[in-house]
Amino acid sequence: MERLLTTEEVAELLRIDPVTVRRLVTRGELAASRIAGEYRFTPASVESFVENQRVVVNRAPARTLVGPEAAPILADVLARIKPVPLAPGSERRGDRFTKRARTVLTLAQGEATAYNHGGIGTEHLLLGIMEEGEGVGAEALRRLQVQPRAVREQIETLHPAGEQPEGDQRGLLPDFKASLPLAIEEAGSLGHQHAGTGHLLLGLLREGAGIASQVLVQSGVTLEQARELVMQLHADEDELAAD
Repeated sequence: MERLLTTEEVAELLRIDPVTVRRLVTRGELAASRIAGEYRFTPASVESFVENQRVVVNRAPARTLVGPEAAPILADVLARIKPVPLAPGSERRGDRFTKRARTVLTLAQGEATAYNHGGIGTEHLLLGIMEEGEGVGAEALRRLQVQPRAVREQIETLHPAGEQPEGDQRGLLPDFKASLPLAIEEAGSLGHQHAGTGHLLLGLLREGAGIASQVLVQSGVTLEQARELVMQLHADEDELAAD
């Protein structure tokens, strides 16, 4: 049987970060299979991508989107969040979010930058959930048959791209600020110690007034459906971990 490549191996091969690999899969530009919640790639699919996209494999490594860039967002938001019980030894405020949730927050910042928007809103957070691609939030949206391209088109209609870059510093819009504490509450109510991408999705739906909520409702997504799926997907993850 042909050995399948992991996301990290493909990222190393193409000299890009793993988040960019997941973006390519989400956009349908790089073929992948989903096995046990993770993407797997055949060498042929990677070779086809390189040929079709004319990617220069030997270029310098791309700057990762995961890491220090998330700090300004987290510092501002977490200062406004009501504390929830943490696992023993989890003393840092950032521990309220999973690594994937942190990635989504960084991707949201990147989406606002790409569209020349002056603030980071729920629409950017929704795009970040889909761009991350492998978390519970993205999987729940797939099972609800939400199409990333259609969502992006709706967001671009409701919040068109700006004509000029807004600079490096972007503030957090009220809807974004409101959705994060709600995500934390969802995690606590479901008995989860950390808020992940699925809880971020639930926070968007509960917030109700932002662009993300409007787009999700137009796509036929309800809070009840999403919450049930998030619970199911977390249960599936627990079963796999137990194995």
